[in-house]
Amino acid sequence: MSFRGRSALRRSTARGTAMAVGAAMAVFTGLAAAPAVHASPTATEALRWASCDDPANPGAECAALRVPVDWAHPDGPKTDLAVARRKATDPGARVGSMVFGPGGPGDSGVERVVRGISRFSPEVRRRFDIVSFDPRGVGGSNPVTCSGDLLAERPSPELKSQADFEATMAYNRRLRADCRARTGPVFDHLDTAQTVRDLDALRAALGERKLTFHGSSYGTLLGAQYAETYPRRVRAMVLESVMDHSVPTTRDFLRSEAATAEDSFREFVKWCDGAADCALHGRDVRAVWQGLLARAGRGELADPTKPGSSLSSSDLVNRIAFRKFYQADYAGLATTIAEMDASEPLPASPATTAPLHPATPVFCSDWHLPVRDYQEYASLIAMMKRTAPDLPYLLPVHMTAACLGAPTANPQHRLDVHGAPPILVSNALHDPATGYPWAVSVARQLGRSGVLLTYEGHGHGSVTSGPCMEDAVNGYLVGLAVPPRGTSCPAVPSPS
Repeated sequence: MSFRGRSALRRSTARGTAMAVGAAMAVFTGLAAAPAVHASPTATEALRWASCDDPANPGAECAALRVPVDWAHPDGPKTDLAVARRKATDPGARVGSMVFGPGGPGDSGVERVVRGISRFSPEVRRRFDIVSFDPRGVGGSNPVTCSGDLLAERPSPELKSQADFEATMAYNRRLRADCRARTGPVFDHLDTAQTVRDLDALRAALGERKLTFHGSSYGTLLGAQYAETYPRRVRAMVLESVMDHSVPTTRDFLRSEAATAEDSFREFVKWCDGAADCALHGRDVRAVWQGLLARAGRGELADPTKPGSSLSSSDLVNRIAFRKFYQADYAGLATTIAEMDASEPLPASPATTAPLHPATPVFCSDWHLPVRDYQEYASLIAMMKRTAPDLPYLLPVHMTAACLGAPTANPQHRLDVHGAPPILVSNALHDPATGYPWAVSVARQLGRSGVLLTYEGHGHGSVTSGPCMEDAVNGYLVGLAVPPRGTSCPAVPSPS
């Protein structure tokens, strides 16, 4: 996909032989934390919109927003952020611009807008220009770039000894140095506190006196910290599938992630036991699943997406199961498990694990998750296995291993928000990645501003899950009508 009018942005992100982390993976973060700066952004030039070159998805406009590499030094070097929008479908009823904060970290907001914005209700699309961007270090915004060969050497997170632990730490240092050299100065300033300043610059460039914002998953961290930094510049803010950045320790973080993942697995088993159309109905679902994990551990389980290739147990959990949990597609997961169970075993061979998420450096710069040594690491793995016995080596374990030794510019803290208007905090009761307790915690941290909207269903994402949720969110975004505290919406439809 290419975008006209963005040659400067393309020049700023080209890195010769380097491999974009969008196709790669690893670990890292910036160096020392920059001092907090909460002043207004420097004068922002108006965005120069041009049609995005994507014949398959016409109608979107693209631009580049120039921002400082380091907001602590606003007159220093600059970088360009890729921005896209789709205009309100009813210009006469337009309320303004709504900025979408993409998840991940590493999701491209530009791609979300260019490829369509069906995640929002027709009423929201009718009343708002939907705008999003690629956060710094992602996609079209000076993406992190690294040696492909070095990325391919990533150690497994299944550490067996202190020597493995030390080798992982050494690898992380080498990789961090390589990616920093190839990416350039922005590598040291990827944290969400910097992106908060980018978001305010985007608000100003859009000509909006106050920000209307919808953050999803990792984008909720951006929204919450924006409300903390610029509380009186918020018009309306929806935080959907909520990250709790106050979780203080590595053990607390991994335990909460394991618990919410296992909850989704239990919900899947419960659904299958009661649903005649489940492909595993009448069978011991856990026994079938454990059999697949065992086959994957021996390298005997065929990857359904890559014929002839074996699937690791980690990828079985994180790629196969979790993708279905995100969508609450229990019927699809049951069918996939049944087909894999019936497949012929492959000759035993080592199975490789898929690359990590492309924006691990952003995660590492926001989450301080230290582990002293192998003994502590092994105790954390044992705790996760007790908490989520059906889901070994969940992605948060990979992220923790990948961040070992990385400095953290924007570590966890409790929110301190004063003077913000009501902020809508939306979460499903059974979210596999951002558990409901995190949403409860964030709503409490927001104090008088926090309004929790509960979806009594499943999946990662909730704002368009039935008319009750849609009406509550539409009324809030369009007319600033705040749902009564304690509002809860029924699950519709049932998982399938």
